[in-house]
Formats: sequence, structure tokens, C-alpha cells
Amino acid sequence: MNKVNSELGLLRGARRLAAGATVAVGALLAGMGMAAAQNTLVVAAVTTPKGFDGDVYLPGMVETVINVYENLFDFGRKAGANGREQIDASNMQGLLAESWTFSPDGKTLNVKLRNAKSPFGNELTADDVIFTYEKSVAQKRTGLFLKTVGSIDTIEKVSPKEVKFNLKEPSLSVLKVLTLYAPSLYDSKTVKTHATADDPYAMNWIAQNTAGFGAYQVQSVRPGEGAVMVANPNYFGKKPYYDRIVYREVPSPANRAALVKQGAAQWAEQVPMQAIAEMMKDPAIKVESVVGTGSAVVWLNAKYKPFDDVRVRRALAHATDYDAIGKTVFLGLGTRSTSYLAPSMEGYVPNTFAYNTDYNKAKTLLTEAGYANGVDVTLEYSDLYWWEEGVVIQMQESMKNAGIRVTPKRIPSTELRTRAGVGQRTLPMHTGATIPFVLDPGYAYFLSSHTAGSSNVSGYVNPAHDKLVEALNVETDVAKRNQMVAQVQKNLGEEVLAIETFFPGVYNIMQPCISGWVWRPVPYTYFRDLSCKK
Repeated sequence: MNKVNSELGLLRGARRLAAGATVAVGALLAGMGMAAAQNTLVVAAVTTPKGFDGDVYLPGMVETVINVYENLFDFGRKAGANGREQIDASNMQGLLAESWTFSPDGKTLNVKLRNAKSPFGNELTADDVIFTYEKSVAQKRTGLFLKTVGSIDTIEKVSPKEVKFNLKEPSLSVLKVLTLYAPSLYDSKTVKTHATADDPYAMNWIAQNTAGFGAYQVQSVRPGEGAVMVANPNYFGKKPYYDRIVYREVPSPANRAALVKQGAAQWAEQVPMQAIAEMMKDPAIKVESVVGTGSAVVWLNAKYKPFDDVRVRRALAHATDYDAIGKTVFLGLGTRSTSYLAPSMEGYVPNTFAYNTDYNKAKTLLTEAGYANGVDVTLEYSDLYWWEEGVVIQMQESMKNAGIRVTPKRIPSTELRTRAGVGQRTLPMHTGATIPFVLDPGYAYFLSSHTAGSSNVSGYVNPAHDKLVEALNVETDVAKRNQMVAQVQKNLGEEVLAIETFFPGVYNIMQPCISGWVWRPVPYTYFRDLSCKK
């Protein structure tokens, strides 16, 4: 009887929550001068977007920017599992690029721009592309990093509708780099009306407003409550099914799941694995997923003892109970990671992170490293990812079997990001994930393991490795490049920069009527892809 009463209480609570959210969404729309419509998609979001500058990472920024701004290129499509479309990374297509050509030496990329207009009625021109890159270079942030990875030296205006990218070296990555939201291609005519002498690129305005050539524009934001995007009436592509996207801030993961189940939201962000496992059995909810490119790892920084000895790093890898993590943390839904490269990347070689649970081998390695009586380590973690605490608990439990005494230490996510960032790298051992947004191994390795990589959070410094990564980024022979990619995987597997565990997967929770979702390396939803057939 107590169990029944408890379940009834939870159900009533979910219904009250759904009803409250429906009222709240209605109030949000009414407060912004709009009425709810059938083609409104309500998203149970983690947070209200905190900013819209693609070069400045803030909560909710990427999720919004990918729907407001388009870039020059996109991936082609092919038929995937269960009849669902998936991207084809070997087949690039133009987006805001109508056509393109490479010079015979591969060091010049000419791009002709298609006819596209912003919501403000301004036509896309070469000036917009030049302005976009000048802004990112001035900021010295994400866009500049991507420009470097793509081997882009300078960008020139050839004509009002054509630009030329001068490359430092030939690059197989450049078209993939140009699929990203950063640098965002701005309607520079609109942006410049908000520029000042002290802010020539109107960065203050861009941070809180949008002016792009994408399917949507941000119409209103109410901090702590939500935001509304509306369709760009001048969008060059197919008219989106949803002409209004309502981001409703719902901090509780369980509540986000309940809202979709009760019909108060059509889409939910970042739902816990336990809820996902239950929803996969529920016909009232649709769950779609892919492995993705982001694995759950524990980073090891060789600048700090005892991690300066590779034998200790290997010992920790052998002292990890991967089966327990897979069952208790990822509930059997994760995919074991066995390489420092995602399976979706060209050149992927499995089992190059060749470590399985072997406590005796871990003890032997520790003894060889001078730690016959075991070793004490502190494992720091935060709440950036839902799985962190669970992985830490499992590692603490399993590693004691090899004499590795783990002290968990939870720290604020802002501290973790800061201490893992460029110029610091002061976390000896911590949880994390590197999710490459460019589906290219050269980019992925430069990002996470090159000395200059912005996500090289383990502080790895190896000149020979850097040279190999730099070489594969300019190698245009695919077979030779894949050999180099395989060598990098082997080398990093031996070095153990991090303990690879599982790909949690990318899971999307939605109403059953929704179709059209396509996974992309930027693991958020492009709402222009979606439609609903009831």
C-alpha cells in the first residue's frame, strides 16, 4: 500500500508540475506579446541562454547559436539505422556556400555565396564573412582557434558574393571546420549599427542579441524563466515546421523528463540516464540516441606526482572496474571507449586504449614505480556532467583493490573549468569529457593533446607528438593520413593521458510525433530539422 501511495503521489506531482509548466509557458508567451500555436516547440531546457556570442562560451549559448547562425558548409546525408538519416562526413555540401573550388596546390579555397537574407532583410555578402573573421581574430577566442586548426591564413573579398580563403597549408579539415557555429556569420550591416569607437565589432550588442542568416532569431529573453526564438521569414532554406521555439528553464532533470511525459513540453534537454532507461519502455515518449563523440574520462596530469610516472597512469587504468561503471553508472546503455578517438571519426582504430580490469597487474606496475605500499590520490569532480559522481564512486571502490587510495573531492564547475583552462592546468586528476565539434581526427587531436590545444587539460607536452599531429593536419593523402591517425591512437594509448571509460551517448527525449532529428558533432538540436506528424 505504501508503494502504491508513493507512486500515486509521484504521478500527481508530475501532473501538477506539467500543469504549472503549461501555465508558465503560456505566461512567458503572453508576456512577450505572443499566443501559443500548434507550431510552437516547447523545450524543457537546463537554463535560459546566458549569451549569444559564439566566441564566448556561456550556458545555453551553443544550443541557441546553432539555430540562429548558419555557416558556409554542412555534412551530406545518408540512410542510417532504423531508416533514420545520418550525416555523411565524407560528403560535404554547401550551406551558405553555393559553390566552391580549391586551387591545384590546395592552398586556396574560393567560395561563392548563395543568396540569403537575415531577418532584418540584409543580403549575405563577402563583407559579412570578412567582418565575422575579423571579430573572432580580435577576440582571440574560439573562432581564432578554429581558423588556426583549419590552416586558414587570410580571407579576401573577391567580389560582393565571393570570398577567398588563403590556407597556410593544404587541409582536409578546412571544410569540416567551416561547418561550425564559430565564427558565426553575422549580418554585419545590422551589427555595425550598434558599434562604437570603444566596441567596433559591437560585441556588447552581439552578446545579448542575434543577427544571422539562420532559420531562427532570438526574439525575447526573460532571465530565470526562458527565451523565445522565432523563424527567420527570409530564411533561404526550407521553411521550418516550427515557427516558434520556447526555451523554458527547468533546472531539475527529473522535472524536464516529467514535462515531456505529461505533454507540457515536446523536447527535453539533459535527462538522467535512469529516467532515459525508463522512458525507453514508455510508448508515450520517444527516445533517439547515438554514441556521439564525447567519452567520460578521468584526466591524469603528468606535471604532478605520482602521475609523472607512466607506470602509475597505467596502473590506474588497470585498477578501474569498467564493467561496474557500465552497469551501475551507465545502466548498460553506454558504449565502452577503447581509443583516444571516437568511432565516428575517420581513421578510428579500436582497442588502442587496451586496458581491462587487472588488479594484480596494477599492483605490479605500482611496485615497479616505487609504490609497493600503494598510493594516495585525490580525484576532483564537479557537476558539469551527470555521470561524474557515479564514476568517481566506482573508481574509489575498485582502485582500493590495487592499493590505490582515492579521496573524492567535489569542486564547483566554474573552478574546474578555470583550473583546467589554458594557462593553468592545475588539476592533477579530474573527471571530464572532450567533445570534438569537428568530425575530424586532426582537429580532435590538436584540440585535446597538442601543446597548444585549448582542451589539452592533462597538460601533455611532447614535441614529437605535436609534430605528428601538425603533419597529419596538412596531409592530403587519405591513406597516409589514416596511418598517422592510427599511430597517434597507439601512442596516446600507451601514454594514458586519461582513463577512458564509456561513451554515455547522446539521448534526445521528445514527443512521439516528432521526427527528423539528425545527430551532428555539435551535440545539440538543430530545430529546423524537426517536424511533427500526429
